[in-house]
Amino acid sequence: MRTPRRGSAFDQAEAAFKSATSKPVEAAPAKPLAPPSGKEMVTLRLDRAVLEHFQEDGPGWQDRINAALRAAAGLE
Repeated sequence: MRTPRRGSAFDQAEAAFKSATSKPVEAAPAKPLAPPSGKEMVTLRLDRAVLEHFQEDGPGWQDRINAALRAAAGLE
């Protein structure tokens, strides 16, 4: 009597490869809520005139808006 096959040779090879190359599952370190001194992506609605004013000088307009907001908030 024949023993039943356990999948194709391809399936067996793939299973062997996965078991040999898989990393053990480790708990991921807890992510901090916010970076201590990084930037965060947000959505912000601005008047068209304000946006055009900052975009007039070309690339870097987001940094210029950030600098203006920092100055207005007294963080500079």
